[in-house]
Amino acid sequence: MALDGFTIAALAHELNEKILNSRIYKIAQPEPDELLLTLKTGNGQQRLHISANASLPFIYLTETNKPGPATAPGFCMLLRKHIQNGRIIAIRQPSLERILMLDIDHLDEMGDMCRKTLVIELMGKHSNIIFLNDENIVIDSIKHISSAVSSVREVLPGREYFIPNTLDKADPLSTSPDEIVKLLKSKPMPAAESIFKTLTGFSPLMAEELLFECDLDSSKPVSVFTDAEIEALREGFERVFKIVRNGDFKPNMVLEKGGPFEFGALPLTRFEKCFLEENGSMSFILESYYARRNSHTRIKQKSADLRKILSNLIERSSKKYDLQLKQLKDTQKKDRYRIYGELLNTYGYDLQPGIRSFEAENYYTGETVTIPLDPTLTASENAKRYFDKYGKLKRTEEALTTQIVETKAEMDHLASVSASLDTALNENDLSEIRRELMDSGYIRKKGSGKIKEVKSKPLHYVSSDGFHIYVGKNNYQNDNITFKLATGSDWWFHAKQIPGSHVLVKAQGRELTDRTFEEAGALAAYYSKGRDQDKVEIDYVQKKEVKKPAGAKPGFVVYYTNYSLVASPDIKGLTLIDEA
Repeated sequence: MALDGFTIAALAHELNEKILNSRIYKIAQPEPDELLLTLKTGNGQQRLHISANASLPFIYLTETNKPGPATAPGFCMLLRKHIQNGRIIAIRQPSLERILMLDIDHLDEMGDMCRKTLVIELMGKHSNIIFLNDENIVIDSIKHISSAVSSVREVLPGREYFIPNTLDKADPLSTSPDEIVKLLKSKPMPAAESIFKTLTGFSPLMAEELLFECDLDSSKPVSVFTDAEIEALREGFERVFKIVRNGDFKPNMVLEKGGPFEFGALPLTRFEKCFLEENGSMSFILESYYARRNSHTRIKQKSADLRKILSNLIERSSKKYDLQLKQLKDTQKKDRYRIYGELLNTYGYDLQPGIRSFEAENYYTGETVTIPLDPTLTASENAKRYFDKYGKLKRTEEALTTQIVETKAEMDHLASVSASLDTALNENDLSEIRRELMDSGYIRKKGSGKIKEVKSKPLHYVSSDGFHIYVGKNNYQNDNITFKLATGSDWWFHAKQIPGSHVLVKAQGRELTDRTFEEAGALAAYYSKGRDQDKVEIDYVQKKEVKKPAGAKPGFVVYYTNYSLVASPDIKGLTLIDEA
């Protein structure tokens, strides 16, 4: 999602707590549209990373250093000349705009105290970093915007700086809830749309979240809300604005299918099926979000070839399976041919040559049947032809019965590999999946040498009651945690008849609590193809009951006695120790 006004407000609150009155020690421009400020504070050193990238604008505190080029760009040199060794004396956000302003005091060449302002605009493709003097005049900017680029506002040295108000949005912090409701009622559009199009700072995400918390239908116009719904909306606005004024933010990030999905400065409660990760620092959430998103995107890109291979294999296996089922259905007529042959041998001794059909009583059912005949053949030759058809179909049925079992096993195996791709977090996970496909003969091995085995770790969680839980991210890990890491008294969980991860709870001589059973079941549901369902049936059993048949594919196990529970794929209460 894009940064909204609430995220910027949370950042402003955090930066005021951590870097207000800090001294600018170093200034670097590692990318054409990025700045990295090293700051000296009373509690040590901080780094402020700022990006005006059109597709990925951000600002956050980080511990990571990013070296700049050997020759500093002109904008960086200008900032060093004016504000290096300057002190940040104010951090402001105008209204709930996606803008942060850093007011900096410094000594000029004559030794006099001067004030400059560094404006960080985080507005998607319009993002910019603008350097102003004390008269609000642009000294320079990291991006120059001429009238040829924007007819609304030029951003060039010597121009006066102002915030464009092209959308005519109201400032929610200086507008009463009653006036806000009045404005929203005048908009003939869905409530969520009217909120983010009328009020500064609201993104579509936060508008939907506000209405969800108020238990209101976001698709209905505010003008048709009842008095009770209007009152709930008014209270919702008051609650949100109180959080902003008090700085009581709850930075959080929503993870879906292993990757970052959304982030916000206020709790995103409507994503109840997803994993919600909270932290007191908006900077931490943003840095983690962008790092995970980049990692997730990179893994998606690197797994594209595997996904294509798997998609083709699954499609081919499905077509083969459907064809085999159709052919098996065709073999059901075999017994009719056998009966035709038997009836011809029994009653056909006096058939006249050249006839095309023959009626006889089926002594199995007592019904009269009409048997088609080849007029060029005798009765015994026609009987032999039907017995030959019966034999062929019987052999086909026997072969197909075996082939269908094998094809179904192949489809199940490919589905489990596909589920592993959805869980993969790093390149080692992908290497193990690729090796599994090679070992199974789906991908040709390159060269004649032995394939180097790259091992990655399973996910490691700790339950609310202190039990260690391990989750396999692929079939090799599934086998490892089930048959090497586990002992007989440990508990094993898996989504019932759905591709997914093996989940192992280490008992360590203790009896598992009911809450641990529920949390392990939730993990088995979450790391399965049933993740998008409200409820998933989970099989669980002590590990000693789980067996691996000889020659079975990786990850395939059998068990003949088990317990079952129904779990929701909600793992918000669990602590992830290691996701390597």
